[in-house]
Amino acid sequence: MFNNFDFDVIARSLPYLFLEGMRFTLLLTALATIGGIALGTLLAMMRLSSIKLLSTVAGGYVNLMRSLPLILVIFWFYFLVPYIGAWVVGSDQPIAVGAFASALITFTIFEAAYFSEIMRAGIQSIPRGQAAAGYAIGLSYPQVMANVILPQAFRNMLPVMLTQTIILFQDTSLVYVISLTDFLGAASKVAQRDGRLVEMYIFAALVYFAVSFVASRLVKRLEARTAIIR
Repeated sequence: MFNNFDFDVIARSLPYLFLEGMRFTLLLTALATIGGIALGTLLAMMRLSSIKLLSTVAGGYVNLMRSLPLILVIFWFYFLVPYIGAWVVGSDQPIAVGAFASALITFTIFEAAYFSEIMRAGIQSIPRGQAAAGYAIGLSYPQVMANVILPQAFRNMLPVMLTQTIILFQDTSLVYVISLTDFLGAASKVAQRDGRLVEMYIFAALVYFAVSFVASRLVKRLEARTAIIR
């Protein structure tokens, strides 16, 4: 199988693989992480709320998303939401959402469920006395959360959030189902075009492994440093 391994097809494809495929993968990962953390933090605060309705809605959302395969959510949003949106607004035509917007929204709402649990653990890790001290000096609930609780929760949970981001980076390869060209999709196109499936898929696997391994080692170092600080 490796007797006729063609390194030249990899070298010729590097600009396309990284300038098109990897750039898309990193952009989707970064935007979905930012959106997922923002929405996940809101969901975590809702789950910890004393208002039963907010806690129930957030808990149901998190449990639902964590019970569904990501690829099913991508399919559902891309193919069904345009028709649901048309029904809601009373339009005869499906609402155009677009493949990239669909992927970004899907990954954001899906990852928010996981970031929510991470942030909930981070908030609960902060001693209640700190919140009580904030209230004692006249801070409101939003001020206590913004200035006392959330900064510490983010610091405590940063290694775990980065680990979830690495998982998100790997999961972006699923966008092939809606014909978007991420890194794996770019490698697949080159493989099909040149008939060099072995070379391209091995190279793609090595790149994913290298990026994930290096990122994981950096997260380990960060985790050790934050543990020392605490």
